[in-house]
Order: sequence, then C-alpha cells, then structure tokens
Amino acid sequence: AWLAIGAIAVHVAVQLPVVRRELGRRDAEPRSSGLGRRQVLGLAGAASLLAAVATAGDKLPFLRPFGVLSQRSGEGPQGVPVNRSAAAAGVSGADGWSLEVVDGDRTRSFSLAEVAALPRHEAYLPIACVEGWNAWAHWEGVRLADLLDAPDAVRLVVVSSPDRGGYGRSTVGPATLADPQTLLALRVNGDLLAADHGAPLRLIAPNRPGALQTKWVNRIEVQR
Repeated sequence: AWLAIGAIAVHVAVQLPVVRRELGRRDAEPRSSGLGRRQVLGLAGAASLLAAVATAGDKLPFLRPFGVLSQRSGEGPQGVPVNRSAAAAGVSGADGWSLEVVDGDRTRSFSLAEVAALPRHEAYLPIACVEGWNAWAHWEGVRLADLLDAPDAVRLVVVSSPDRGGYGRSTVGPATLADPQTLLALRVNGDLLAADHGAPLRLIAPNRPGALQTKWVNRIEVQR
C-alpha cells in the first residue's frame, strides 16, 4: 500500500505542471456535451473520499458504521476481536491444564494456581492483526522471564499450545524476553481470559503481530 501511495504521489508531482497548465486554459469553443476537467477532478476526489471512509472503519471507530470495505474480524468477548476461536483451534478447555517449562535436561511443571501465585504485572498492548485491524487492551499476568532460570543467558524461547493449525507455536528472542511488558497473560480488561482469547494463559508482548501472540500456552522450551 505504501509503495502504491508513493508511486501515485510521484506521478502527481511529475504531472503537476501539466495539470496546472490545463486547468488554466480556456477553450476557444464551448463544449456542448461531456464532463469538463473540473467535473472529472471533482468526481475523482469524491470517489477517493468515499473509498477512504469505506476502508477506515477499522482504525477510526466513529467511521465503523460506514466501513463496508474495512478489514473485519469477529467482535470477540471482553472488548477484543477474535480471528481464531478455541473451537476453530480444536482447544476443548482448561481442565487438567499445566504449563511445562523445558530448559535443557530439566523440565518443570506449573499448575494454574502456581502460575497465578507468581508476581503479577500489567501491560497496555494491542492485538495487531496482519489483516489490518488492531485492538488495544489491558493485560495482566506474569512475566515470561520470571518462569525461566537465568533469563539473561537465554538465546531463544519457543512458546507452544495445543493449536496445531499454524498458530500454535512462536518464538521469543532475547530483546522481547527482556522487555518488562512481555507477559503470559491470565486476564484481559479486568476479567479472566475467555476461551477464545487463549484461556488460561496466552502470550502478549510488544511489537508483535497477533499471529505470534500465542494463545492457550501450555509449553515453553528454552534454548541457550
């Protein structure tokens, strides 16, 4: 999109002298029919404005009723849209859930109560979908780094879930791991995560597309 916008801007800049000259001309003979230059430009401007209104609804809430061409997602519970539901991911529920942390030859298992007992932190971060929409929310959970031994020495963290449809696995590098806003969230907007938002535990971190904010997290693998 930015390349297209840049190309149009360059084209307009190159043709501007021609446009100005043509707009300043007065025809020797009046036209009996057809649209004049000003009418054509007016129609083009109106069409551009209509296209902008019809596609801006995902960014400007007050235009959503008119955003018939905007990117769409499910409304979702708790004020946050959902593209992939628990049913679509084949995740049945949190019964018997535990979190497995694998670090070399050492494996630790955490129950939900043990995770919830760790120090809590909050972050205000968006789910930014690659389809074009984003939605900000208040998240509460535990820092991913707090579940690891010597996090400063970690080269890579692989976060996994039962979702085997292409979105059940993502990686976290050292810079993201060190960010205090990188959380395994338990709550969103003051409530426990709904199933469609990844209950009981989901990854939320800054500067990542929504497809990498893994939901239904049940396994963490550490690479050093």
